Amino acid sequence: MIETACLIAMVATSFAIILNLYRMALGPDVTDRILALDTMVINAIALIVLLGIVYGTAMYFEAAMLIAMVGFVTTVAFCKYLLRGNVIE
Repeated sequence: MIETACLIAMVATSFAIILNLYRMALGPDVTDRILALDTMVINAIALIVLLGIVYGTAMYFEAAMLIAMVGFVTTVAFCKYLLRGNVIE
């Protein structure tokens, strides 16, 4: 039963990633594209966690945690670059 629920969740999350790619390609503004990228990172983390649930291993959860940290840092760096023009002062 859990495999079926995870499969449905994976399909829904994959559809959300496709919609995020659409927003990244046709976003009206740079801030919309950054927001779509951040949301896509969150959806990718969800996919990795779902794979960890299906396969029953903790390695996927560690990978999801690393991707979450990198995603947060890149979002902050993009926003800081947009506001100030440079990342490192």
